[in-house]
Formats: sequence, C-alpha cells, structure tokens
Amino acid sequence: MEGKLYIVPTPVGNLEDMTFRAVRVLREADLILAEDTRTSSVLLRHYDIHGKVLSHHKFNEHQTAGLIRERLLAGETVALVSDAGTPGISDPGFLLARTCVEAGIEVETLPGATACIPAIVSSGLPCDRFCFEGFLPVKKGRQTMLKALASEPRTMVFYESPFRLVRTLNEMAGYFGEDRPCSVAREISKVHEEHRRGTLAEVAAWFAAHEPKGEIVIVVGGAPKNRLTVEKGADLSHEQRPST
Repeated sequence: MEGKLYIVPTPVGNLEDMTFRAVRVLREADLILAEDTRTSSVLLRHYDIHGKVLSHHKFNEHQTAGLIRERLLAGETVALVSDAGTPGISDPGFLLARTCVEAGIEVETLPGATACIPAIVSSGLPCDRFCFEGFLPVKKGRQTMLKALASEPRTMVFYESPFRLVRTLNEMAGYFGEDRPCSVAREISKVHEEHRRGTLAEVAAWFAAHEPKGEIVIVVGGAPKNRLTVEKGADLSHEQRPST
C-alpha cells in the first residue's frame, strides 16, 4: 500500500501557533523531512516529537525527491516541514509535491502558519484580491519584474531580506510611484512584531534611519485606476496608429 506525503506548516514565530493536527501528524510520520534539522529540532523537542528526521532543502531536493518517492511507494508516511511557515511558499516543497503527484502518491497539505496572510490582513490595504510575488530576483530580471508590476491593480505581497529592504522600497518607489501605499510587516508572530505603514517613500525613509532586522513581508497597494486608464489609453493609441 502506498504511503502519503503530508506537507506540514510550522510556526513563523510563536511556537504556540502549531496546530494539534500538525503535532499528531509529525508524531505519527515514519519520516520527517526538514529544511534545516537544527532549526526543526527546537520545534520537535518542544512538542516531544522523536521521529526520524532527514535533511531536505533547496540544495539537495533534486537528489532526495526520487528516494523519498520510493519510500512513499513502499508504504511509508512522510511529513515535510520548512524552517517556518508552509513548505512550498518560497521554501522547498514544490519539487517533492510534484514528484509525488506525478507518481500517483497522495499529497495532503495541512492548513497553518504562513507570513503573507497576517501581513496583508494587518496592512489595511485591500485583501479581497491580491497577488503573491515572493522574493524579487536579486539581479537578473529584477527591473523587468518591477516594471511589469507597476500596472498591477491588485495588492502585492513580497518577501524580502532585511539587508535589501531599503533598496527594494526605494526601487519600488521609483517604478510604482513614491506615494504608493505600503506596509512592511517585520517579525510576524514574534515578540518584536512590527507593522510600519505609509507611502513607499515614507516607509523607505523610516527603515533607512532604523535598521531593519528579522523576517520581512512587504505589502504594496495596487496601481490606482487613473494610472491604469492612462496606460491603457496609451496602448490603444499606439495600436490604432496608422502604419506608414
């Protein structure tokens, strides 16, 4: 009988954010895959979980995915966790999930912690429609993506390193406009959680003067309707221009 892959969210900060179901699944699993076994060991010890743990991260997932597939086909139950949040969301997980789906192995993802949802709900920006962009490219494709997102009408959510935060906010101000509303959430669910709201220019200036630390989520308001109308009109006039 085939096993099952469980994708298990873990707290992004406060260990109390773990669900009862997640604890049970980890206790019952034949194997736990962890992005960093040292980080996960803190959580596992806290909840008295003593299952076998194997490292599974972005540098070895191509090598281990096939091995895990065979163990699942042999009937084992495997639980995948990342350092924090839901695996597969800017963390390892997609490749293994796809491998299992292609092999006909059941994949079950537990609901649970993720940084992007608390950040957007707390931002005060529209959250009925939004797009998750994860981490921007550090070099190649960065400017192209920012330029394309300048006309995105939905609220946008990004993850960012504290070391690149000010640079990113300033670049967004250049492409989206300095007065575009934004919110930067820092250290969600931790002791020093902070939400800094304002325009891109204002928030960039704040963090330029106050060095950011910890995990960062940037929420940016979508393009205003008047900007979309102007850009659409410009496109139409270009399309209707007679050929020479």
